Amino acid sequence: MSSKTDKDHYIINGGRALNGEVVIGGAKNAALAIIAASIMTDETVTIENIPDVRDTNVMMEALEGIGVRINRLDRHTIQVNGSQVENVNIDTENIRKIRASYYLVGALLGKYRHAEVPLPGGCDIGSRPIDQHVKGFRALGASVNIKGGVVRAHADRLSAAHIYMDVVTVGATINIMLSAVMAEGKTIIENAAKEPHVVDVANFLNSMGANIKGAGTDVIRIKGVERLHSCTYSVIPDQIEAGTFMYAAAITGGDITIRNIIPKHLESISAKLEEIGCSIEEYDDAVRVTASEKLQPTHIKTLPYPGYPTDMQPQAGVALALAGGVSTITESIFENRFKYVDELMRMGANIRVEGNTAIIDGVEGFTGAHLVVPDLRAGAALVLAALAAEGTTVIDNVRLIERGYEDFDRKIRNLGGDIVKTDDVRMEVKKSKFKVV
Repeated sequence: MSSKTDKDHYIINGGRALNGEVVIGGAKNAALAIIAASIMTDETVTIENIPDVRDTNVMMEALEGIGVRINRLDRHTIQVNGSQVENVNIDTENIRKIRASYYLVGALLGKYRHAEVPLPGGCDIGSRPIDQHVKGFRALGASVNIKGGVVRAHADRLSAAHIYMDVVTVGATINIMLSAVMAEGKTIIENAAKEPHVVDVANFLNSMGANIKGAGTDVIRIKGVERLHSCTYSVIPDQIEAGTFMYAAAITGGDITIRNIIPKHLESISAKLEEIGCSIEEYDDAVRVTASEKLQPTHIKTLPYPGYPTDMQPQAGVALALAGGVSTITESIFENRFKYVDELMRMGANIRVEGNTAIIDGVEGFTGAHLVVPDLRAGAALVLAALAAEGTTVIDNVRLIERGYEDFDRKIRNLGGDIVKTDDVRMEVKKSKFKVV
């Protein structure tokens, strides 16, 4: 889509509590790895509950560029056939924009024993080293070099290995799984990541005939198989989208029921929301968050699952900026995750960042401002701040939000939020009641 027609701004009239129900889509981070993994069989794979967001669409375009046939059955269901892959050189500028491009290395190496994929991009929230990915590929027998921003991996044969991860990393855990499922012998990954989307990718691969045990624990055992086959699989719900709407209730003083979720995946988020004064009701596949009182301060440290997720840190920062007292957030995953703080302070927040810790002194409220989205999750958090603010906020660069949230503005409107998406801020302000503060 050309920039001339891209609606790249939100205009938000704040001060309304969000109330009602919202249905959560498929997990972006799981879907990206599953789409990459689906090319590892020559048979047709059907994937359901795919979120229609920029990242998943870029991944599909990249695969079509090497000959993969993708058929959209509906907005959230695709069929993938990788039997006619023409080459293993992913050469597209778009793929550099998403972090999950590196899953194509594991998938192509696992099936074809060769891959050439541009280094990952995504949001600028800190370094994303791939040393653990490379360590895993080499342990399985591949030669790996990085030159000119491209990862090249090759192996005449892949053999099982015992791999100890130096740090807990979701991307490397998934990538090693992909490259090991058809390696000869039994691979063991120790200190593996336990995130829900690691489990989801393992379940998907097992549905295709892989033999993976232990996903969701810190030791994953993979017995190599000769081939994978077709399957039909539904992606898990997105815990980060769900968590974002849970915080939308907290930040706006609302009452939101979030449906199509797995409550177990949200336990660390629910616990913090209860700590700051929200009421949480859990159901089989839904959670209701009610915020009827002044939020209370707390302390948060981001950690690998089942700890508090780094992708939910900015949303918590917005809530704590409105809490009655001093809170701290310590970011232990990404070093640039506080870029939203400068934007939030334009709205009246009182936050001081020292190293990897933000000291937040709660204020009575925010006022509208003109903001720029620095990254995906920070962007969503700034939208929540704008919804709680007095007056009108204009938010630029919302393309970054659309990398991971499907129909974000529509879902907010359905909850009673006053939000418009536009490509012409001045015209939208002029023809409406909006008055930019």
